[in-house]
Amino acid sequence: MWVVIAGGGTAGHVHPGLAVARALVRRGCESESIRFVGSVRGVERDLVPAAGFELTMLPGRGIERRLSRLSWQNLSALWGLVRAGVRAGYLLGRLRPAVVLALGGYASLPCALAARLLWIPVVVAEQNAVPGVANRLSGRWARASAVSFPGTELPRPVLTGNPVRAEVQAVDRDRDRDCARAALGVDRRRRLVVVVGGSLGAARINRAAFEAARFWADRDDLTLYHVVGRRDWQDLAPLRPDLAGALLDYRAVEFEENMPGVYAAADLLVGRAGATSVAELALVGLPSVLVPLPWAPGDHQTANAAGLVAAGGAVLVRDGEMDGRRMAAEVDRLLAAPELLASMGRAAAGLGHRDADNQVVDLLQKWARHPREGGGMRPQ
Repeated sequence: MWVVIAGGGTAGHVHPGLAVARALVRRGCESESIRFVGSVRGVERDLVPAAGFELTMLPGRGIERRLSRLSWQNLSALWGLVRAGVRAGYLLGRLRPAVVLALGGYASLPCALAARLLWIPVVVAEQNAVPGVANRLSGRWARASAVSFPGTELPRPVLTGNPVRAEVQAVDRDRDRDCARAALGVDRRRRLVVVVGGSLGAARINRAAFEAARFWADRDDLTLYHVVGRRDWQDLAPLRPDLAGALLDYRAVEFEENMPGVYAAADLLVGRAGATSVAELALVGLPSVLVPLPWAPGDHQTANAAGLVAAGGAVLVRDGEMDGRRMAAEVDRLLAAPELLASMGRAAAGLGHRDADNQVVDLLQKWARHPREGGGMRPQ
């Protein structure tokens, strides 16, 4: 075993780890020498095996920080964390990897602590501008912290950017636009606005999109492609507008598998400011209206969006200010100024880190133990 990639819980933690794993394979590291460690409750239980990598799942759940939760829930979580630590220690002691990559999320902390006790080097990968609790703790003994934004407060930071999928790295909006729009069946005479509620949904954004669609019902120059999310698809179903006979081309979908194609086709995107979303928008150079999640820990989504907004690549709207009228006003203002949209795209692209996955691999190779120290083979 050459590397253990630990962490997850959300797609925002798992996808960067998968991007790094695939970069390792491209450099000659066998997939069998890469082991993911996640939690039984995280999305990694589906995403990692589907990508062809082995996954070990730790028991337990994260500690609930809201005081309204009963104390026994946190006591149970602490007991689960102890069990996870024991399991992680046994696993790392048996595998003896050359290095551990801590992605953040529940499963990363027990693995990073076990690695520390076993003298296995740890590298932290932080996706957000404001580090999570697990990475703040793991960073204390990490050899390096791969960060996605300048000024991220972790020990020994190295600005690598946030690793994203190869399919997104391959997007060229100028080259791919016409083919991508044809694949979606979008009339070339229409502008394409994409609203993304996330994999589960974002109720505030989705409600605003429903209202905006009604405002735009008489527009024959606009396609609104609305990715609602799996949870809100059911929960907000009664609120979806019935626009039969309207001039607006309104498409509501539960989930979108081919986001790279959507990025290539779109003129503008409205969505949250999660770390992966911000990294992908910058990489493809897509103008956006970002609505940060208001209760994200440390308000990290606002911090994630700050660089894009300051550079002129995005517009920020506070969650409490977003409704149908505000969404329609922001979108109409931007679509009415093609030169502004073009400059926003260039500004966003200037912040993209196309080689982030390889830069994280470089850090892993730098700090991995030499084979004669029991660390396994370095990928070539």
